[in-house]
Amino acid sequence: MNRLQRFFLLVALLGLAACSPARFLAPTPNIFANDGYPLSEIPAVYQTAQPKIFYITDRGKTNEDGFLSYGSERSSSMAFGASTVAFGEDQNWQSLGTASGMLDRSEKIKLNLVKNEEILRFDKTPTPFKIVNGKPVLVPEAVKSYNRKRAEFQGQVREQMRLSGKNEVVVFVPGFNNSFEDGLYALADIWHFSGRHGVPILYSWPAGAGGLFGYLRDRESGEFTVFHLKEFLSQLSQIPELRKIHIVAHSRGTDVTTTALREMIIAERSQGKNPNEVLKIANLILAAPDLDFSIVRQRLIAEGFGASIGKITVYINRGDSALGVSQRLATGRRLGTLTADRLKPAEKEIFSEVKTVSFVNVEGVKGLTGHSYYRTNRNALSDIATIIRENAPPGSPSRPLVRVEGNFWNMPKEYPF
Repeated sequence: MNRLQRFFLLVALLGLAACSPARFLAPTPNIFANDGYPLSEIPAVYQTAQPKIFYITDRGKTNEDGFLSYGSERSSSMAFGASTVAFGEDQNWQSLGTASGMLDRSEKIKLNLVKNEEILRFDKTPTPFKIVNGKPVLVPEAVKSYNRKRAEFQGQVREQMRLSGKNEVVVFVPGFNNSFEDGLYALADIWHFSGRHGVPILYSWPAGAGGLFGYLRDRESGEFTVFHLKEFLSQLSQIPELRKIHIVAHSRGTDVTTTALREMIIAERSQGKNPNEVLKIANLILAAPDLDFSIVRQRLIAEGFGASIGKITVYINRGDSALGVSQRLATGRRLGTLTADRLKPAEKEIFSEVKTVSFVNVEGVKGLTGHSYYRTNRNALSDIATIIRENAPPGSPSRPLVRVEGNFWNMPKEYPF
C-alpha cells in the first residue's frame, strides 16, 4: 500500500470513528444508579419526554419532504431555532425518569428528532460597511437590524432561563464529520444526564462533508465558523441575567472553540477588561480534543488562556485510535492522548502553573469507537454531569479522581464509587 492509499484509508477510518449517530440514549451514569435520577429537581418546563433543545447553526438549510434540517454546506447567516427531541417512542416523563436511573435497562431508548423550528435568522456576514476617511464604518440600517435580532435572540434565552429556574446555559460544539442530528443527540445525552441543567444550546458548524477529503474540508469549515461562534458567544454573554456558560466541545470542535475563545480573550484584554468576568465561561470541557499539543502549549498556555476561563477540564485517553489516525494525518501530538509520563520536566512545570486546567485520563476505553467516550462511558458522563451540576473541582468528594501528579488525574473504573 503506497502513501496515498494509506492517506485515504486513514481518512476513512477517522470518519468512521468520528461520525457517531448516537440515536439511543446514553448509558445511565453511575451517579444516578439505583433509581437516582433527580426527577424532583427537574423544572416543570423540562418534565417531558419531548423537550426542546435550542440550536445556533451556520449550516446550509435543507428541506426534504417538508422537513427542515441542515446539511454540511456553509451559510453566511446563522440560524437560531429549537429542535424537539423525542426520548423513546412510547415514553412518558415518569417512565423516562425511571429508566434514566437504571444501569441495566430492559430496552434501549431511541432518540428521534421530531422537528426543527427556526425562530430567527441573523443577517448575512460580513455586515455591510462603507469606507469613511480610510476606515470601515458599518451601514446604519445594518446595525439596526443586527441589534434588533440580537435583542430577539437574547430575549428568547432570557425567557428560557426564567422557565428553567437557572441563569445558566450548556453549549455543545460537536466534532469532525458530525451531522446536525449527531450533535443534537450528543447534547441530548449530556444535558439529560446533567439533570436538564440550565438552557441547552447546540452550536452546529458545517461539518460532515464526508468523502475521501472530508477531514480536510471539515477543518476549513471549522475555520469558517469561528467568526459566527464568536458572535454567538458574545451575544450570549451580554445577557445581564446570565451567570454561567458551560461549554462542552468534542474532537475537532475543541479547535473551533478554543480558537474562537482565544480571539475573544485577546479582544477583551486589549480593551482593559477581565475576560473571565465578561465572557462568563464557568466551565470549558474539552473531550478527546483533536488539538496539536505544541500549538496548545504555545497559544493557550503561553498566552494565559486558562486564566480567562473558570475551569478547564481536558478528557484524555492514550488509546483513542481516532486521535491516533488524526496524529498521523497532521503529524503533531494530539492533546487528547496526552499523559503526564510523556511530558518533559519543563512541560510539567508549565502545566503545573495553570491552576484552572485539569487533565483527566479515562480508563477502560479504547479503539475507534472509544473516541465518543465522553457520552458513552458511564464514568466520563458522571464526571461531566457533576462538573455542570455542582462546578466541583477534581479530587473533591463529588469528584474523587486519583491524582497522578500535578494537575493530571486518573478516572478509575466504576467511578465515582
